[in-house]
Amino acid sequence: MSPGRAASTAPAGLAVVDKEAGWTSHDVVAKARGILGTRKVGHSGTLDPDATGVLLLGIGPVTRLLRFLSPLPKSYTAELVLGTETSTLDAAGEVTATHAMSVTPEQVSAAAATLTGDILQVPPMVSAVQIGGRRLHELAREGIEVERDARPVTVHRFDVDPTADPLVYAMRVECSSGTYVRSLAADLGRALGGGAHLRALRRTAIGPFTEDRARPLDALEVLPPLEAVAHLPVLAVPADRVAVGGLVPGDAADGDGPWAVLDGDRLLAVYERSRDRIKPAVVLPR
Repeated sequence: MSPGRAASTAPAGLAVVDKEAGWTSHDVVAKARGILGTRKVGHSGTLDPDATGVLLLGIGPVTRLLRFLSPLPKSYTAELVLGTETSTLDAAGEVTATHAMSVTPEQVSAAAATLTGDILQVPPMVSAVQIGGRRLHELAREGIEVERDARPVTVHRFDVDPTADPLVYAMRVECSSGTYVRSLAADLGRALGGGAHLRALRRTAIGPFTEDRARPLDALEVLPPLEAVAHLPVLAVPADRVAVGGLVPGDAADGDGPWAVLDGDRLLAVYERSRDRIKPAVVLPR
């Protein structure tokens, strides 16, 4: 098959993957490229190798829409293990400290409440945040720890329920993009006068994309491009104007966007505000 023929038959859309433990997000992308027969695959919202759950893949031109998915809120379940701190803040790291802790469920819930709402959070050294042109996890692998500024995040929900083990609690977290659940676990341990780490992390939702819509890689389903921006408001722009990258007046819609521009049930483009005009940010091939 010629390169031109391959490009014309390559799929385009969104896949909601249920990532299994042991795979990096890059591993999932590489495998999906082989399954789908295209190099144009990207992901939105990295999941740690040990974590499972929802990972969104953009395929073909939909890779250009992934930036509109990144800000969506996330939901997680996990286990909080009190009494032990680790180098990675989760079960994959080396134990760095232990604490004799005896707490009640009421105390744990009260401490979690202090970490709910708009808070400041220091990114962990094992994150992909860049400082001085280097990703923190790269520095951490070299044994280097650097100062990190706290960043504002929002924790919409932080529920903790006791289990049969008095030092293990089931966690349910709903939070803004950019929130580190492992840091929430570590901060909760410190708030209780000791330490803690995270295990069994699972992402159950990214915005409207819930785990019941997710599929394993061997049953990959490519959804239409419109699914990637179904959460956006719709802006009416004639298809012939979209085709030439036409602008629309700034008073055509309220707010800053972005907006999805449709032709029936087909996504044509995503528009954003630019000063006193609204212009195309991404136009999909026809």
